Amino acid sequence: MKKILILMTILSLVLTMKKVDSKETIIPKEAIRLRVIANSDNPYDQKIKTEVSILIEQKVQDLLKESSNINEARIILKNNINNLNLYIEEYLHKNNYNYDYKISYGDALFPQKKYKGITYEQGEYETLLITIGKGKGKNWWCVLFPPLCLLEAEETEKDDVEYKFFVQELINKYF
Repeated sequence: MKKILILMTILSLVLTMKKVDSKETIIPKEAIRLRVIANSDNPYDQKIKTEVSILIEQKVQDLLKESSNINEARIILKNNINNLNLYIEEYLHKNNYNYDYKISYGDALFPQKKYKGITYEQGEYETLLITIGKGKGKNWWCVLFPPLCLLEAEETEKDDVEYKFFVQELINKYF
């Protein structure tokens, strides 16, 4: 009976646990987004989209790490669009992904998106847009400036480790 009470207490704690440092992530009106659209929704095309997303996010974050405002970020992106184009071309060719793609920078239509519980309305947003093949698949997106892509990744990794460790420790201690 004691073990059942302890288990129920642990379960209640886990279910009601709320992050103390949790903040709503609101994308500012002056932001630059990155959007990668897959050729289709089949797993192969989604895999390519994910790989290109990772490649471009890393390259762009390296480029923008010294920028202190959105105007500097715009100039850097505009000046490096050909380099980003070459990175994608080289990556697709090296991995034998035989797809055409388009890369552009400017205002692009975004469908309505939900991010961290906040709904962002459909509209034209300043975007680095990469469309692979026919561009009929699910897309991946994040905010390049301010850099919310990396903040989201860091929070997710940190949360997974903390919660799994905490719950596992309690279960191991009492069972």
